Amino acid sequence: MAEIVRFAPSPTGNIHIGNARTALINWLVAVKSGGEFILRYDDTDAERSRQEYADGIAVDLDWLGIKPHRVEKQSARMASYDEVAQKLKDMGRLYPCYETADELDRKRKRQRARGLPPVYDRAALNLTDEQKTAFEAEGRKPHWRFLLDQETVSWVDGVRGEQSIECDSVSDPVLIRGDGTYLYTLPSVIDDIDMGVTMVIRGDDHVTNTAVQIQLFQLLAGKVPNFAHHNLLTSATGEGLSKRLGSLSLQSMRQDGYEALAVAIFAVIIGTSEPVQPLADMQALADLFALDKVSRNASKFDMADLGPLNARLLHEKSFDEVSTRLEADQVGGDEAFWLAIRGNIEKLGDAKEWWNIVEQGLPADAVSKSDDDADFYATAKSLLPAEPWDNTTWKVWTTAVKGETGRKGKGLFMPLRVALTGRGHGPELAAFLPILGYQRTLDRLS
Repeated sequence: MAEIVRFAPSPTGNIHIGNARTALINWLVAVKSGGEFILRYDDTDAERSRQEYADGIAVDLDWLGIKPHRVEKQSARMASYDEVAQKLKDMGRLYPCYETADELDRKRKRQRARGLPPVYDRAALNLTDEQKTAFEAEGRKPHWRFLLDQETVSWVDGVRGEQSIECDSVSDPVLIRGDGTYLYTLPSVIDDIDMGVTMVIRGDDHVTNTAVQIQLFQLLAGKVPNFAHHNLLTSATGEGLSKRLGSLSLQSMRQDGYEALAVAIFAVIIGTSEPVQPLADMQALADLFALDKVSRNASKFDMADLGPLNARLLHEKSFDEVSTRLEADQVGGDEAFWLAIRGNIEKLGDAKEWWNIVEQGLPADAVSKSDDDADFYATAKSLLPAEPWDNTTWKVWTTAVKGETGRKGKGLFMPLRVALTGRGHGPELAAFLPILGYQRTLDRLS
């Protein structure tokens, strides 16, 4: 079945990797089923929503490889919400309540003290017109609650399996605040109905909302979409993610030079039964992913684990796949350069350092050559083969140096690596030496 899914972020900050997990899972389900992905901005909070954040979300999703089939804004649909809200009021399913936050808090405390669940007691249903008028004369503005059917609501969750919630243990939810603005629940259901959403895929922190939304779907449309609640990501220390954790924002990962595909793979695959592994592209990720592979337990997103995956992806990339990006980064090497250094970088930006070592000389923080190796370097210099060079030159040269000096192993190779690259580790010198060339090598042995 071609699934119609949606990702509905609030444009109140930069989205983080946990948000990306939800977006990616929805996208993969749409891709795999030949369906449709809707990007729907939950921007009804006029005070906190910002266009720059909406623009940033679009950039982040595009970077990940998510291409929405439709883009919607809830702020453009207020008339639809008002119409449905009035319908619910006329049906007696939305009722006005005048309790203040303090009064509700005291009521909940009294219920707990009596060993009762802190469920709203529906006292507002018994208010007379005179009492409502008196409250409004005091300046109180009503918030509006949805009158739940006190029944058991059950559904088969795409991740969690059979689920049920006893609605008599749930407070009638507030759908409209005292200032007339909507909470997320009602606009979300109306949008899902109007946009033909067939599957709602979101984090498992929304499981308890589902019974309310199912009742709204049944009341307003008679048809209920499927639901799937995936596990959440936490920080490396187990904390819940929020937009305040800028280090885990997609924007920061993009700016830090991580591969979008590495971020996508890591965000989706951790917390599933599949091992984290390099994949060719998003289609391969879609082919691998399935909702029934998702764990019910939260998973830690550790940036320290993202780096190795990023490196493994780069180590498998051909020169054609990266040549344009290398050129944009002013890295002028050819395929031979890329094949020599790709196994020693974690991010593509690291290639710049090796290109600078080739073109500009040893780095400022280069490992110093030992004075004790002066005679060794003089001998190595005298035995340097004439050009042309290829991948056999290194072996020919070091074999000659070994025979002349008696050095072998680390004592032979490490001084040469330090002299030629200024580093104690790096690319295989058999591949790197021809890139340096005769004159640069000669100069660095001096």
